[in-house]
Amino acid sequence: MSDHDRPLNNRGRRDAQLMGELLREEGIVPDLIISSSAKRALDTAEAVADSSGYGSEIISTRLLYHADVDDYIEVLKSIENNPDIIMFISHNPGLEEILSTLTGEFEWLPTAALAKIELPVFHWNEIEYDTEGEMVDLWLPRELK
Repeated sequence: MSDHDRPLNNRGRRDAQLMGELLREEGIVPDLIISSSAKRALDTAEAVADSSGYGSEIISTRLLYHADVDDYIEVLKSIENNPDIIMFISHNPGLEEILSTLTGEFEWLPTAALAKIELPVFHWNEIEYDTEGEMVDLWLPRELK
C-alpha cells in the first residue's frame, strides 16, 4: 500500500475525535476544513468534522500532500468567501514550516496536534510570506487524555 493510501489507525481516529471535541468546547469550529488528499488525512478530517459539529464540505487537495510553504500560501490565497476560521489537515514537515513562517515560532507538531494562529489579514488573498501572525494556542493529544 502506498503512503498516500495508508488509512488512519485507531489511535489517530481517537485523537482526531478528541481534537474535534476540543474545537467545539473552545468555540473554534472551523468555517472551512482543507485536507490533504491522503487517506489518513481525510479520515482525520472526517473524524474532526463529526466530533466538532462542522457542517460544511471538507475540501480535499493533493497539493497539501508533501506540501511546502509555497503550497500552503497558494491554497490560502485561493480561498474564496473569506471564512473566518480555516483548518488545515495535512503532514509534516510542511505544517511545522508554515507555522514557523507565519508566526516566527518553531513547534514540534506530533500527529493530531492543533495549533491556533491569528493572522492580521482581512482577506485570505492578502497573505504573504512576511505576514506576521501569532500562535495563540497549541494543543497536543497526549496532554488532553
